[in-house]
Formats: sequence, C-alpha cells, structure tokens
Amino acid sequence: MRLRNQHPVRYPAKPWLLPPDAPATAFPAVATATADGLLAIGGDLSPARLIAAYRRGIFPWYSAGEPILWWSPTPRMVMSPDQLHLGRSLRKRLRQQPYQITLDHAFSAVIAGCAAPRAGADGTWITAAMIDAYCQLHRLGYAHSVEAWQEGVLVGGLYGIAIGQIFFGESMFSRANDASKIAFAHLVQQLQQWRFALIDCQMETAHLRRFGATAMPREQFLAQLQAHIDQPSLATPVWHLDPTVAAALTGNHRATE
Repeated sequence: MRLRNQHPVRYPAKPWLLPPDAPATAFPAVATATADGLLAIGGDLSPARLIAAYRRGIFPWYSAGEPILWWSPTPRMVMSPDQLHLGRSLRKRLRQQPYQITLDHAFSAVIAGCAAPRAGADGTWITAAMIDAYCQLHRLGYAHSVEAWQEGVLVGGLYGIAIGQIFFGESMFSRANDASKIAFAHLVQQLQQWRFALIDCQMETAHLRRFGATAMPREQFLAQLQAHIDQPSLATPVWHLDPTVAAALTGNHRATE
C-alpha cells in the first residue's frame, strides 16, 4: 500500500500517452513499463478505466498538478491471506481489543484520513479527483474500507479495491497507536474467510513485510491475477465484519518475533 505522504516521481522515459477520450481498456502491455513501473500518462479516473487498470495489474499514482500517471511496478509486494504473521506485541494489543473494527462504515472518512498529510509533509498523492473516483467505486461495490474506532472516534483505517478473489490495497492511516495495524490484521483474516487468494500491497514497506507480505515478480503477479480475478469470493457488495474474526486473530495464528 502507498503511504499517504509518498509521492510518485517523474522519470525521463517516455511512457505511453493516453488521450482523455481513449477507450477505458486502452492500456499498453505492462511489459513496456519503465524500470520503476511507470506505464502510461493521461486518460481519466472513470470507474470503467480504473477497473480495467486493476484487472491488468495497473494503478494510478500522481501528485496534484500532474497528469494522471499509471504504474505497474516489478517486483510487486503481495500477501496471501492465509500467511498472516502477528508479532507478540501486536497479538497482545489485539487481545486488549483497544478499537472497534468495522467494514464499509465510513469510506469517505477513511480515504480523507489517508489523504491528510502528516506533520512536516508537503502534500499527498490522494488528490480530490482520486477521492471522488474511489468514492464512486465504493458506491458501485468495488472499493471498501476498514475502520478503527475509539469511543466513537475514527482513529485509523485503510481502503482498497476488491475484484474477484483479489484485494488491491491502496492506503492506510493511523491517529492512535497500532490502529492501522489492527485494522489491517482484521481485514486479512476476513479476506481469508471469504476465500480471497491474494492481497496486492503494491509498494514494499517494512510494515507490510512484518505481516508476511513478500515481493513477487510482475509476471508471476499477473499470472495470479489471471487465475483469480474472475473467480467469485464469499464477500457481499457491502462488507460486514464476521464476529469470529477477532477470536481467530487472537487464537489461531502463531506469534512471531
């Protein structure tokens, strides 16, 4: 997942240019991406183009004032839901149940929290246009959020896109200790119950690696997409957290250092 204060970088290579009226599926082959994963510039953030992009292992990432940049990096940070690792300290926090975790209760608030820059940061890649586009995907049943609440106040969460048996993580935020970690752990356990095959974490971070995410070559990632993107999961269009998830998190996984 991309952190809220990360910014894409402009590269001297000349990627494929997408005019605004280009068909939604008019992306070049991902093998033509630059070494850093930049694939195309332009187009729009319509639901049809976004879904077409994710189905091909492509996602938008750009800063305010820039054209839309489309990426397909290699390697790709991914995670299988059945490979969740919980450290001892996080397991202890989960047993304390410091937050109430919900799904799809406050999508717009979660994406706004992800977009808000941290102290000392100079901006965010989650532009107003991106917020509008993903809120529209949420209304269409593709984009979903996980919320962490403390005494009725939203203190952390994350959001992403679900297609078939693949969840494409976008961003997370935290305003309280371990809030985003606990939200993510609940999401992974729920996705396992819903028979999701893969979580696309996109960009490598030490935070995600500690949960069990690993780097996968793009060719292998695309093969996983082809195998699972059209397979049904047990998830409904509006997500609800299964009450057994918290118990599974505190009792069914081996703690790790």
